[in-house]
Amino acid sequence: MEITYASSSSRNLVDSAEITTTATTTTTTTTKTNSRPVKVIRLQQPYLASSTDSSISCSMFSVSMISKWREKVKRMSFVEWIEVFLPCLRWIRTYKWREYLQIDLMAGITVGIMLVPQAMSYAKLAGLHPIYGLYSGFVPIFVYALFGSSRQLAIGPVALVSLLVSNVLGSIADSSGKLYTELAILLALMVGILECIMGLLRLGWLIRFISHAVISGFTTSSAIIIALSQAKYFLGYDITRSSKIVPLVKSIVAGADKFLWPPFVTGSIILAILLVMKHLGKTRKYLRFLRAAGPLTGVVLGTVFVKLFHPSSISLVGEIPQGLPKFSIPKEFQHVTSLIPTALLITGVAILESVGIAKALAAKNGYELDSNQELFGLGVANICGSFFSAYPSTGSFSRSAVNHESGAKTGLSGIVMGIIMTCALLFLTPLFREIPQCALAAIVVSAVMGLVDYDEAIFLWRVNKKDFLLWTITAITTLFFGIEIGVIVGVGFSLAFVIHESANPHIAVLGRLPGTTVYRNIQQYPEAYTYNGIVIVRIDAPIYFANISFIKDRLREFEVTMDGATKRGPEVERVYFVILEMAPVTYVDSSAVQALKDLHQEYKLRDIQIAISNPNREVLLTLAKAGLMELIGKEWYFVRIHDAVQVCLQYVANTKGSAETVKHSFDRKPSLSQKFLAQLGDTTSSPELAPGDHDSLTSRDIESIEDRRDERHPSFLRRLWKQHAQDEASSQSEPLLSREAAQLRGQ
Repeated sequence: MEITYASSSSRNLVDSAEITTTATTTTTTTTKTNSRPVKVIRLQQPYLASSTDSSISCSMFSVSMISKWREKVKRMSFVEWIEVFLPCLRWIRTYKWREYLQIDLMAGITVGIMLVPQAMSYAKLAGLHPIYGLYSGFVPIFVYALFGSSRQLAIGPVALVSLLVSNVLGSIADSSGKLYTELAILLALMVGILECIMGLLRLGWLIRFISHAVISGFTTSSAIIIALSQAKYFLGYDITRSSKIVPLVKSIVAGADKFLWPPFVTGSIILAILLVMKHLGKTRKYLRFLRAAGPLTGVVLGTVFVKLFHPSSISLVGEIPQGLPKFSIPKEFQHVTSLIPTALLITGVAILESVGIAKALAAKNGYELDSNQELFGLGVANICGSFFSAYPSTGSFSRSAVNHESGAKTGLSGIVMGIIMTCALLFLTPLFREIPQCALAAIVVSAVMGLVDYDEAIFLWRVNKKDFLLWTITAITTLFFGIEIGVIVGVGFSLAFVIHESANPHIAVLGRLPGTTVYRNIQQYPEAYTYNGIVIVRIDAPIYFANISFIKDRLREFEVTMDGATKRGPEVERVYFVILEMAPVTYVDSSAVQALKDLHQEYKLRDIQIAISNPNREVLLTLAKAGLMELIGKEWYFVRIHDAVQVCLQYVANTKGSAETVKHSFDRKPSLSQKFLAQLGDTTSSPELAPGDHDSLTSRDIESIEDRRDERHPSFLRRLWKQHAQDEASSQSEPLLSREAAQLRGQ
């Protein structure tokens, strides 16, 4: 029998000779017929360093990191250095002109035509003049094409960011005033700086704390609020500007007597056409151009209707300045403090929406994307845009999807979009004067309807009720208390769920699968059996101050009862051993160490021994530094659960004093190996088998036996196996432990 221990190779933890002596004394039983040597396999463990050694180790680690960085820098060529700052060179150097040029041109033209009316629509949603939407789709697109790492992401104004801008600025200034516009431009600068900082410091991982359920609930409610905010262009009268559903609904109901049917009918028809074109473009590949052409079609139809019938009740866009934006530095820096929360929120939305879309598109097109480089590219685009009168821009889900579906291969499609926007600013703005506002509103509503993710709610209800609850809380809070409160509450509940799961980790009682040395959760594997007097517990989480009380309580419960578990072994009245399987435990803090000491003392008073199985390097080092190795006993640290169980079984069997019974049971039914060797006349040279596995021989064992016997009986093995199977069938009720304990005790 081979027992493996988790022991140290260092003088600070344990002496090698001491390990061998202790292990042999503990686990080796010598009888008249057989002696079982114990082989100890050491688990390599770093020695306990002194403070001087620690400082030397830290300095060596720093030197190693610096040397690795220097080597990496030396290996980088000049072109690779340029690519770090200008990722566009990666696709420029490998551009296949014959294959890619036509595709990129068509994709850029398609999305550019889609962007022009959407940019004006989203600017109106943000409470700005439509020209600022066109400005936001001009400079940022060119800058992102140079500094962004995604080749299919289409940036510019988006509905959700526009709503956030409108929500925060509406409480500070009047949307018709100059201050409102200056604050929107200042907000673009702040968002750009935050994105650059996060990209340079590689802080994009922070957004991972926002769960998908929170994002889905937030976007669903935001889409509803955005759609209701556009109702004034359909109904023909003003409604209250708000990010909460109750004031919006009250305002809509209160002004019902001012309803005008021409804008309602016109807007509804355009919206219906847009939805039909969008549906056809999604469901039929040969009609996918309709999805991109939808916004332009809506604008053209609305303008033609106004030109033909001149309805006085339909409001128009009005005059739009012609020409490119001029360079100007953002103003009104005294309002920076009040804009910081919104800038942080918009940055978070940019990370969630843009980086998520960009990663998905990069995976589909077979290239890698650096999230932090992507953040830096978005930040530079917003900073440069703020100097040319742009409000915050980010990646658009709908336009990026159309760009990908159109076959865009590189960032050249983005440059083509910028050229289309340049042409619109230089030559087409006089044509935009008579666009009906209800047509722009229809474009916004058709775009955000896809954000209402009720399918996700149904999916979460089926899969995970906690995530559904999180989705519901976020959606309801956003609807009734505003976007900022909704995000804060959603993230708060998300973190609360994480803390709750961490403070109440999964703890499983393990049992042995029949015929194996594998131990699994008895709840998942009902056929697994446990042993009387021994509790095997697996802790599936790091052990630290927040969950140690819960773990101790669960251990006390398992000590008393384990419902549904099949028990084997000598009948004992209480628990003698608690084996902690610590393979999933990645970290143990000082509070956990102190709690384990207290638990050991508590068990010691009740004559219960703790055994530790398979701790990792860091955990074992922490336990050694805290003195738990010596307190529990070095001989009670094992590499495998099975080793710990066999040693504990010996103690339980000795405590029960069942040597005669065990011997009788063992003699009544010899193992298969003994049957082999008995017929061979060589019972003293039996190969050692692990306890519990003595009823099965390996091919190597059989070969070694065949080497020592003559060939007079060719059917020897076959007849013996058949006889053994019959014996097994006639003694199913015999307890397994009687044979195992006999083997352990050397009977």
